[in-house]
Amino acid sequence: MTTSAETAVHNGKLFIHTVGCQMNELDSELVVAALRKHGYELTADVADADTVLFNTCSVREHAEHKIYSALGRLKYSKRKRPDQVIGVMGCMAQKDQKLIFQKAPHVDLVVGTGQLSEIPLLIDNARENRERQMAVSLARRDATRQKVADSFESYDPLRDPEMRHSAFQAYVRIMIGCDKFCTYCVVPMTRGPEQSRSPRHIVQEVQQLAAEGVKEVTLLGQTVNSYRHTEDGREYRLSDLIASFHDTPGLERIKFVTNYPRDMTDDLLQAVRDLPKVAHYLHVPAQSGCDEMLKRMKRGYTVEHYREMMHRIHETVPDCSVSSDFIVGFCGETDAAHEKSMELIREFRFKNSFIFKYSARTGTKADAIMLDDVPEETKRRRNNEMLDLQNEISEEDNAARIGREYDILVEGPSKSAVKAGDDDSIPQTQLSGRTRCDRIVVFDGNRRLTGSTTRVRIDDCTATTLIGTIVTRELQHTADGGLPILG
Repeated sequence: MTTSAETAVHNGKLFIHTVGCQMNELDSELVVAALRKHGYELTADVADADTVLFNTCSVREHAEHKIYSALGRLKYSKRKRPDQVIGVMGCMAQKDQKLIFQKAPHVDLVVGTGQLSEIPLLIDNARENRERQMAVSLARRDATRQKVADSFESYDPLRDPEMRHSAFQAYVRIMIGCDKFCTYCVVPMTRGPEQSRSPRHIVQEVQQLAAEGVKEVTLLGQTVNSYRHTEDGREYRLSDLIASFHDTPGLERIKFVTNYPRDMTDDLLQAVRDLPKVAHYLHVPAQSGCDEMLKRMKRGYTVEHYREMMHRIHETVPDCSVSSDFIVGFCGETDAAHEKSMELIREFRFKNSFIFKYSARTGTKADAIMLDDVPEETKRRRNNEMLDLQNEISEEDNAARIGREYDILVEGPSKSAVKAGDDDSIPQTQLSGRTRCDRIVVFDGNRRLTGSTTRVRIDDCTATTLIGTIVTRELQHTADGGLPILG
């Protein structure tokens, strides 16, 4: 295969490694789809690839260490593959820029979150000229908000059905960037100013996905419920956007992540309640249960604000499940502050919580003006204490669902089945799916149920999973021997 310049030859094999959030997963899906149109073939073995991409995350230090370690293992690979191109894309690329070339001189291209559409050309240029390629957006301090925003592109081209993570599930980006500027977070720098996509384009994308067989869409945004866009003289909020495509034929379920507490408006909760296809599930990070920590984090709300929001959620959508995020060991966090976060978890009994140990991120306000003064051992202890508490609550709440029946959107073989070497030739396997409240359910069934909705009775549980059995209906024949009826 040749490049567009018909000079440098490579084998057309592409390897991509993705870390981080759903937004990164979607970015990788779209980049791979674009490269397939240029003749590339995806491979799961990095040793086979002449083109290697790393889609990166900068939210936590550990994610960056993993990428630099992976890059280090490729240090000498070009000795065997002189035409190999190694690229770093995404948040770490936007944040570190030339530093990546310094730490890993064998890297050929660095591409920020707003330049993903340029990747096919940049790869060609790097291979043809053997010169480093870098394409990144403006830093927020270097220009006006509008100019910086213009330098970040929401990359949402026509979709390639074969590149989705699931044949019947899809992510849909409805906005990019963030303007919250929490003191610990790099996202406003790596993803740029908050910008909402056109409702018309989003509706068209959802309709196309549904026509291709997608039954569940998950709307993505850094603070997804902050969505605002004016089109044809009308302002669309998230509730309006969802209503505009809710009745799309073939679409069965709608989810959205991640929500910001202060933007959880009544109209959105009413849409969750009133629109049958919307999942009764909200992910709303608290980050801390201590007002002093929330102030240091610049979260923009107090514990009482969060409590009032939770009251409105459960009053409007009584069966809604809520999950959360927490940071342990943030600058200045005392044992008393940590205990307040534990109390918040006890009070609200989240479906699950994503718990992270604080790590300072270059470019954030916390790193610039605060002391990372909580010892690593203390962070680890608090992390484990919070995780144990959340698991205890999750298991108790799951146990209360034993004996109930739920409609499950079947996602395919469970993680356990895949890990055990699930054989596609055998119809029966352990399947996995989710309730309307986003609780994971596993049960034995035929793999052809994947993508369908089936009724499951819950028989047992763990802290993370409901374990069930498909509800079967007996066939009864009529007295005159006519057609059977469902009993």
